[in-house]
Amino acid sequence: MRLDGRRESSNVEDRRGMGGGTKAGLGGLAGILLIALITFLNGGGIGDVVTNVIQQGDLTSIQEETPSGQREFTEEEEALARFSRQVLASTEDVWTQEFQKMGLTYTPPTLVLFTGSVSSACGEASSSVGPFYCSGDQKLYIDLSFFTEMKSQLGADGDFSYAYVIAHEVGHHVENLLGTLNEAHVQMNRVSKAEANKISVRLELLADYYAGVWGHYENAAYGSLEEGDIEEAIDCAEKIGDNYLQKKARGYVQPESFTHGTSAQRMRWLKRGLDTGNMKTTTFGIPESQL
Repeated sequence: MRLDGRRESSNVEDRRGMGGGTKAGLGGLAGILLIALITFLNGGGIGDVVTNVIQQGDLTSIQEETPSGQREFTEEEEALARFSRQVLASTEDVWTQEFQKMGLTYTPPTLVLFTGSVSSACGEASSSVGPFYCSGDQKLYIDLSFFTEMKSQLGADGDFSYAYVIAHEVGHHVENLLGTLNEAHVQMNRVSKAEANKISVRLELLADYYAGVWGHYENAAYGSLEEGDIEEAIDCAEKIGDNYLQKKARGYVQPESFTHGTSAQRMRWLKRGLDTGNMKTTTFGIPESQL
């Protein structure tokens, strides 16, 4: 993905190196590292988008001390931070224009970079929950080491794959601004856990779709996607499907516990957004068989 010379967003809080104290971790199954990764990809862990997943999760407490105070970052870490700021800036440009087409004003979210643990309006979180969006403060939170783990644990690599992760969280912000997120959460509070999971799947697939919409207009404006970029993102979408992750971690799947959608669904909605860029498309109000 070509972003050389592109602007970097100023809507960023760099809290890296400031974390410390107790972390919330995950235990059991295939080991803490893999399950921690799956916690994000299979439901996140801290923001409003994934509250129901926390409740069904296998959470345990892990005491881990991380040094406080700033530290120097490697060249790779700084490159990832710069890339993240550029991707966020691109989402700001795209969504500002798309909201204008709808007669609306886009208010961009703030990206919080952190290491170890972080405090948000949705609560305390450790890096084990992965990237997440909190509607309470309209911020998305990312420990950049997640991208390294995504590569080593799932084999999902490539700059556009990383951009897809950021754009997906921004997609939840778009849902929030359009009122979709709140409406879905109201419904989720009124139904059974199994039905709430189905609503969560629609939210997550819509965020995937919005990530694709962003990629559609980003590439149309700048021709930034290179050969293999789309394939990288589609491969990533496959490897973060609920069925793929549950099979990898447990050896079997539980469809009733799906909260993000299957690999096929995630790939389909991401690609649909990339292909069409149509903001009238939604995952709500359509039969489950069409997801």
